[in-house]
Amino acid sequence: MTDIELKLREAALDLPADAPSLAERADDEGLLDVAYASVDSPLGPLLVAATPEGLVRVSYTQFRGEDETLEELARRVSPRVLEAPAKLDRVRRELDEYFDGRRQDFDLAIDWSHLAGFTREVLRATAQIPFGDVSTYAGVAEAAGSPRAVRAAGNALGANPMPVIVPCHRVLRTGGKLGGYTGGLERKEFLLRLEGKLL
Repeated sequence: MTDIELKLREAALDLPADAPSLAERADDEGLLDVAYASVDSPLGPLLVAATPEGLVRVSYTQFRGEDETLEELARRVSPRVLEAPAKLDRVRRELDEYFDGRRQDFDLAIDWSHLAGFTREVLRATAQIPFGDVSTYAGVAEAAGSPRAVRAAGNALGANPMPVIVPCHRVLRTGGKLGGYTGGLERKEFLLRLEGKLL
């Protein structure tokens, strides 16, 4: 929780019991630019965040602390970041269904506006890789419009701000080796097993 949120919560202690929450009030007044919530998953806790346009972040919080992720969102997207789980109910539900094996495709809006250039194109191409299928770094580079930019595609995938939803775990090295993964290779293996690509 950020310092601003702590101060606002302290100030809210004097409000009547039926008063709207801070997030509800901020949303009503058009002051909620980024809503976030925590999600329990078989991969550990995830922080998910969205703007009114769509999802902007899925973060493995055991690698990057929650505070660090929130500070980055405040710098890159907007300083008006508040915990608002209700705004992320759909994201949390779809993630739960995916991890339970009841969902293969995410039906979520993504806010691509905070990504630029080739990185955006690589992640858009990666988002098109279907459940149960895989591609290669070279294949993603080609789909993004720059077939020779394999290393740049790998860098873009390594900086993917929305793993699982934008399925960079479905991208392998040419020849079938796993390659890298933001959440560590054990998480990449878990996700590929979940999707039937590893036995």
